[in-house]
Amino acid sequence: MEFEAIPGVGEKTATALAELDDPERALEAGDVAALSAAPGISQGRAARIARGAIRREHDDNGEFLATDRAREVYREVLGLLQERTVTEYAESRLETLFPTSARSRVEEVRAFTREAIAREVDADALAALKDVEPLDEPNDVRVRDRCLATTDAERYREATDTIPELSVEVVEDTRGLAELARGYSTVIALDEAFAGIDVEGDVRVEPNALGKPSEVVPERPLAFFAANRDRLRAAIRVHRRTDLEPSCDLDALEAALDRLDADGAVAGDDELDRLTVAVDDLDAAVSTAESVANDHLRKSIREQDVTVEGSDLLSLVEQGAGVDSLLSRELADEYAAAVTAAREELVDSLDLDSGEAEIARRAFGDDPAFPVERNEEAISRLREELKTARDRRATRLKRELASDLADEREAAEALVRAALELDVELAVARFADDFGCTMPEFGGDEGRIAIDGGRSPLLDVPIEAVDPVDYEIGGVALLSGVNSGGKTSTLDLVATVVILTHMGLPIPAETAHVARFEDLHYHAKTQGTLDAGAFESTVREFAGLAEGGDGSLVLVDELESITEPGASAKIIAGILEALHENGATAVFVSHLAGEIRETTAFDVTVDGIEAEGLVDGELQVNRSPVKDHLARSTPELIVEKLAGERDSEFYGELLEKFE
Repeated sequence: MEFEAIPGVGEKTATALAELDDPERALEAGDVAALSAAPGISQGRAARIARGAIRREHDDNGEFLATDRAREVYREVLGLLQERTVTEYAESRLETLFPTSARSRVEEVRAFTREAIAREVDADALAALKDVEPLDEPNDVRVRDRCLATTDAERYREATDTIPELSVEVVEDTRGLAELARGYSTVIALDEAFAGIDVEGDVRVEPNALGKPSEVVPERPLAFFAANRDRLRAAIRVHRRTDLEPSCDLDALEAALDRLDADGAVAGDDELDRLTVAVDDLDAAVSTAESVANDHLRKSIREQDVTVEGSDLLSLVEQGAGVDSLLSRELADEYAAAVTAAREELVDSLDLDSGEAEIARRAFGDDPAFPVERNEEAISRLREELKTARDRRATRLKRELASDLADEREAAEALVRAALELDVELAVARFADDFGCTMPEFGGDEGRIAIDGGRSPLLDVPIEAVDPVDYEIGGVALLSGVNSGGKTSTLDLVATVVILTHMGLPIPAETAHVARFEDLHYHAKTQGTLDAGAFESTVREFAGLAEGGDGSLVLVDELESITEPGASAKIIAGILEALHENGATAVFVSHLAGEIRETTAFDVTVDGIEAEGLVDGELQVNRSPVKDHLARSTPELIVEKLAGERDSEFYGELLEKFE
C-alpha cells in the first residue's frame, strides 16, 4: 500500500507506519491501537489516518457534511456515542465512523452495526473493560550478561538491528572470543567458522541465532508480557464474561502470566525461589550459625569444671601449645557438638540440598578454636555454587516461559484487540438502547426520507420526555409552525437521522427510510439581519448549491432573518425554484411560508407543525408536521382564544384578517 496516497499522510508519517508489523491490516481494519504504536503517532492522529485510509478505499471525497451546522450535528451525535465508551481506544476508534455518500462504506458499517446492536450489554463486561488498554511495546530491555560476536561487519549490522537488546562485538579470531568470555557470562558466536573451538567460559556457536531472538533474548517476550499483564488479564476477564471467541487458551495464558513478575522475571518456581533466598541470605545465615556455635561453646565452658595440673600446664607451655590445645583435650566433644549445631543451622536456614549441604559443612572446621572461625574459602565456594544454580535455573525457566509466550504474542494481541473492539460495539449497542434506535432502510426512492416515531437525541431532556415525530420528505418543501412548536428540533431530527444513516448506524426512530444523498447542507438560523457583505456571501453560497444540488439534502432554518421580510420571501422562492429544478431534496423552515408559496413559480409543498390551542398560556402542539398544511401562527391562536372568550367585534375582525 502506498501510504502517502492516504489523505493527510506525508513522508514522515509514511515512514513511521512502515515500521509496524502489519500496517496494511491495521489501516484496512481501522485499528487505531495498532496504528498508534507507530513512532510519533498519537491515538487521535491514528484515528485521523484510519479515517483517511477508509475514505481512500471507498473513494469518499469527505464532503458529505457541507456546512458548519451539519458538522455540528455530526459532532454532537458522535459525542453521544463516545459518552458510552469505557476505553479511550473506543472513543478514538469511533472517530473512524463518519457519514458518507459511498454506499460500500455505509453497507460495511451497517453489517458491523447489526452485530453490535444484537449484543447484550453486560455490566460485568463493562467493568472489566475499564482495565483494557492497547498493549505497550517495552523499548528499554537491555541484557548485559550476554553478547553476540561476529567477524563480519554486515553481520554486525544485521545483529544490531535484529537483537538490539544485546551488545554486538566484532572479533578477529578465537582469541577475541576468549577475551569476551572473560567479560560476559555468555558469548554467542554468529559465525559458523567458530564451530568446534575450545574456549574457556560459556561460548556458544549459533549461526542461526538471529532467526530465533526469543531463545537468545528470552527477556524480550517476557518484558512484553510483564508490561502488559494487567491489560491481558482484563482482556481475559472480558472474554470470559461475554460470548467473544478467544484467540487462545485463556487458562493457559493466565497461568503463564501468573509465572511472571512485574520486572519480567519468572515467578512461582519454588526451586528458583529457594536458590534466590539462599544467595541473598547466605552472609546472614553464616553469621547466625557462627553465633550458634560460639553460644554453645560459651555455655559449655561456663558449665565445665576443668582442672589443669601444674606439670600439665608446664608441659603445654614448653610445647608452645595454647588454649586451642586445652580445648581439644578437655572440650573436644563440646566443640564437635557446637560445630555440628552451626552446620545444621546453616543448612536448615538456607534449605540447602545434599550437594550444597556438603559444601556448607566445610564453612566450620573440625579443629577446636574459640571463638569458632568460619572458612571463607568454603563460604565463597558455596556462594558461587548457589549463584550458578540460581542463574542456570532462571535462564532455563526464562527460555521455557519465553518459548511458550512468544508463540502466544499474536493471539494475545488479538485478544486485547477483540476486547477493545467490543467496547466500540457496546457503545453502539448502548446508544441504540438508550435512544430506542432501529436500523433504517437505506437507498432507493431518490430523495425520499420517511421517519416514523422519531425522537431527537439532541434535545436537553430525557429521551422519554421527547414527543415522537412522524415526517416524510420528498422534493422541496416549506415547514411552517408556531414559535417553540418544534420546527428547529424537527430539522435537527432529520439531520440526525440522515447523518446516522449515512454513517451506517441505527437511528432514533421506530422506523425510517432514508435515500442516499451526496451531501447534507444544513443552515442554522441566523441571529439578526446580516449586513450587505454577509448577505451577499450567503446568497452566493445558495447560488452554488442551487446550480449543483442534484443528490443534495438541504435543510434551512428561517433564512428570512438575513434581510427584510419582503425581500426574503422573494429570495427564498428563487432558491426553492432552483433546487426544485435540480432535483434536490430540501426543507426550509419559515414564518413566511404563505408569502413564499405565493411567490414561487411551482407548486411548492407547505407542511405545518400545528398548534392545537392554548391551555393556561401554554401551547399544545402536534409535533409531527401535517402534510400540505400551512400552520397557524401563535398570534392567530391568541386572537382566536380571545375571540372565543369574549363576545367582541374587535377580536372577531382581527381573526378575519388571518383568513
